[in-house]
Amino acid sequence: MLRQSFRQVAKQSITAVRRSYATEAASSDALKLSLALPFQTLYADSEVQQVNLPSVNGDLGILANHIPIVEQLRPGLLEIITKGGETEQYFVSGGLAMVQPGNKLTISAIEAFKPDQFDPSAVKTLIADAQKRAESGDEKVAAEANIELEVLEALQHVAK
Repeated sequence: MLRQSFRQVAKQSITAVRRSYATEAASSDALKLSLALPFQTLYADSEVQQVNLPSVNGDLGILANHIPIVEQLRPGLLEIITKGGETEQYFVSGGLAMVQPGNKLTISAIEAFKPDQFDPSAVKTLIADAQKRAESGDEKVAAEANIELEVLEALQHVAK
């Protein structure tokens, strides 16, 4: 009797909360992007076509009707493709991205800069300095240098 009750509840639950793929959903084709930094909002519920994220789980392409997820961002290139097809890129050093129902993507980044704002030779100099500090006998100095190296090495691939 108890087993039948569980099966009945389970059947009702499955039909009530069925997930669908983005291609199956019939709602809007626009993704509403909010991109916020601690000191500035770059996008506020702006309609875009796609956002490519540098996630710790790998690079992700987010389109409208994506399933809800929460992703931690790693240092890398955040790419925003507008509805007109133009592309805007930002280098982010970390943060969080949340896809919510209703085609909402909220990104909270620590910092975001355009790739052309960086000098490749200055990045190389900073990498060399961080590599020296990473070999330090002081654990705290070495740990901070390794974190800095992770960001700078990602930046080196983006800086033009």
